[in-house]
Amino acid sequence: MKKKVLVIFILASIMLGFRYSIKQETHNPIVILQQMYDSIKAVKTLKLHINALERIDKTFFSEKSEIKLNVNPRRLYFINRKKKLEILYNQNENNGKAIIKSNILPLFNLDPTGNIMRKNQHYTIHELGYDFIGKSIALTIAKDKDGIKNFTYIGKHKKFNYNCYVIQYENKNYNFVDYVVGEKETVSMIAAKLVVNDYLLRYNNNLLNEFGYLKKGSRIIVPTLYCKKAVLFIHEKWMVPVAVSIYDGMGLFESYEYPHIEINPNISPAEFNKNHAGYGF
Repeated sequence: MKKKVLVIFILASIMLGFRYSIKQETHNPIVILQQMYDSIKAVKTLKLHINALERIDKTFFSEKSEIKLNVNPRRLYFINRKKKLEILYNQNENNGKAIIKSNILPLFNLDPTGNIMRKNQHYTIHELGYDFIGKSIALTIAKDKDGIKNFTYIGKHKKFNYNCYVIQYENKNYNFVDYVVGEKETVSMIAAKLVVNDYLLRYNNNLLNEFGYLKKGSRIIVPTLYCKKAVLFIHEKWMVPVAVSIYDGMGLFESYEYPHIEINPNISPAEFNKNHAGYGF
């Protein structure tokens, strides 16, 4: 609990520092990012259509999905209509497990962070929504000593008929370094501690199917930063991401687009129940 409070305090201090130390210019990328961070914190409920493109090994896979999200307590309904895959997660129910239904699997209760739900996925269902994006950017800036200088305002562009600010982040010093595994550390724990991508860490160390504790004292390679380059399209009015593209040393690593966005819609608790009308559980 103390660690969680400390992280929140650090994030708040970072972003407040930006707010009071930077001249409030309309096209200052850090000001835009601060406004985005504030807007994300104000999101209580969310409906999104998501177009995802992820590099798995050396091949790109695309998926389209939709989510309904209640931020606190975290409640999530996810559907991929093509795969007929539905996921329901309620933070305070079902012992922390998600309810899964697909066209190839019967009804299952699964750990969102376990190997079945993580296999060939860049993220878990816990990272769906905007909160993870906001925190990742704040921590990237904190970790990158030249972080502010590495953000560039590109201009205004339309994306899915939304007027957007376009911000680019790029750090040419992105690299991989050795890391010595400590006691009782998993890949996910190391990724969270170093603020790097979990899947990328697994891929570069041949640990895609390793979800237990790593051997203490063993060496792995870790990226020095979350990404080499990122491009964000931020809604001019709502100040939330409309599209995010992430690049590593090989090029494009992942891209997420949100063609349909509803901020703080009225979502009844019944919509996070498996017996809700229209669901296939």
